Amino acid sequence: MDGVLIDSIPLWFEAKIKSFKKVGIDLTYEMCFQSTGLKVNEMVDYWYDKFPWDNIPKKEIEEDIMDNVVGLVKEKGVAISGTEYILDFFREKKVKIGLASSSQMRLIDVAIEKMGIKKYFDDIYSAEFEKKGKPDPAIYLSSARSLGIAPKECIAFEDSLNGLLSAKSAGMKCICIPDEALIKDEKLKMADLVLKSLNDFNEESWNEFNRE
Repeated sequence: MDGVLIDSIPLWFEAKIKSFKKVGIDLTYEMCFQSTGLKVNEMVDYWYDKFPWDNIPKKEIEEDIMDNVVGLVKEKGVAISGTEYILDFFREKKVKIGLASSSQMRLIDVAIEKMGIKKYFDDIYSAEFEKKGKPDPAIYLSSARSLGIAPKECIAFEDSLNGLLSAKSAGMKCICIPDEALIKDEKLKMADLVLKSLNDFNEESWNEFNRE
């Protein structure tokens, strides 16, 4: 969802930078990419391991980040170009569509309501229900199970390396639409297809995946 369907990555970065200042960590925009795709508790653990603090409980920072990003999505959240196009594309193909996000359900609900896209999904699932988030494959395996589809028959759309690793570890094909800051990362080569936009996935792309 984040960074694929809704332009929320900058909002996440804004929320993280603001919250981590409370514990004396001055994150830069570039640093924020390191924890993109992680569950919020794992993201807080990631930065705590690098820059330990003792003035505020980690759980409080988690809640602060979530409060900040939910507020920002309500205020500024917009769908990424191609969101409605890609959802219509797969609905016309009569393909089941699942949403598997690292975000908590309260943010997922706000985001899909803001975009008006809930009607498209056969299943909506959050990594908060798993012991481990991305890059662990659990969220994708659970989502596929809920859809009643074998992972090898699924195509995942991702924007982050953690998400890409999660999908591939689950045995899925993965299309990556990375941020420009990550476009030259060698690890993207594990993706089955790298696109600049959702709008670039077309009938030819679909036929290629069906031939495999």
